[in-house]
Amino acid sequence: MIHIDARNVFRKPRALAWEEAAAFPLTFLTAWRMLTTRARLRAGETVLVVGAGAGVAVAAISIAKHLGARVLATSRSEAKRNRAIELGAEAAFDSSGFSKGVRGATKDGVDVVFEHVGPATLEESMRSLAMGGRIVTCGSTSGVKAEISMPRLFFRQADLLGSTMGNASEFEAVLKAIDGGMRPVVDRVYPLDQVEQALTRVDSSEQFGKVVLSVAD
Repeated sequence: MIHIDARNVFRKPRALAWEEAAAFPLTFLTAWRMLTTRARLRAGETVLVVGAGAGVAVAAISIAKHLGARVLATSRSEAKRNRAIELGAEAAFDSSGFSKGVRGATKDGVDVVFEHVGPATLEESMRSLAMGGRIVTCGSTSGVKAEISMPRLFFRQADLLGSTMGNASEFEAVLKAIDGGMRPVVDRVYPLDQVEQALTRVDSSEQFGKVVLSVAD
């Protein structure tokens, strides 16, 4: 038997199917805290979402649009770049040397970079920042150690912020936003006996959004 404090139990949003309800809590809570509590993203600012396609990055695109921000994105995959634009990004750039395209589109750089990749993209993320910009990160999928250019950090008056998951009040804010029309993206649903295929899809970075396992009654 599992016992859960009633304070940690919330009603499923009525507008969501069960598969959608399974897809949003962790990624949307993480992205919400990153953009609102940590990076202090405001309406009218520009945010760059690195690595569009991952569940947390797809959530970030939706949340940033919901908050009234201008959204740019990056991905190695042309198909994922197109999906990011369909989801609300104004433009999407190839992951290789993306700062040049970002600065061309913004002139002065972006206010916020949403990071979760780490060493492979951090330098380009820093090059993409406007003066006083903020990089917020929740992950390091390309490795655990990264080098940064210190002059780029202090001359740009930049903030480098870490974040992970969130609290109950932030989750309530996510639920309110979903009630207001924000939606998670479900990439694919697999039955539980196909968990290996599901993990293979995630390991190969083929997904756009969340991969969900369905458990039969």
